[in-house]
Amino acid sequence: MINGVHAIVFSPDAAKVRDFFKDVLRLPSVDAGGGWLIFALPPAELAVHPAEGDGHHELYLMCDDIHATLAELRGKGVEVARDVADQGWGLVAAIRLPDGSEFPIYEPRHPSPLQP
Repeated sequence: MINGVHAIVFSPDAAKVRDFFKDVLRLPSVDAGGGWLIFALPPAELAVHPAEGDGHHELYLMCDDIHATLAELRGKGVEVARDVADQGWGLVAAIRLPDGSEFPIYEPRHPSPLQP
C-alpha cells in the first residue's frame, strides 16, 4: 500500500537549493550519501485536476497564514517572486529559490483531509 510521497525538485544549482531547504526553511533532512539530502516534509495532500492536452504535475508549499509566512521568509532574505493572489481555493504566492526559479506557496481555503 502507498505510505508516502517522494517529491523531487530538479535544479541547475541543486547544492544552493538544498542549502535553502535546510538552512532557510529548516526542513529536517538526512544525508543519503555524498551530500544528497533527503528532506522530511510535513503532512501532504494530493489533488487531481482536469487538464487540456498533456497532463503535468505541480508542487506547492502549504502554510496556515501566508502573510505571516512570507514576512518571516522576507526577514530571512527570501525574495517573494509573486505576491499573494486570491484564487478562491486559496491564497497563492511564490518565493524565489537560489537558482532563480519560483516555488509556489499557498494558504488553503478548501477542506483538507489533514484537518481534524
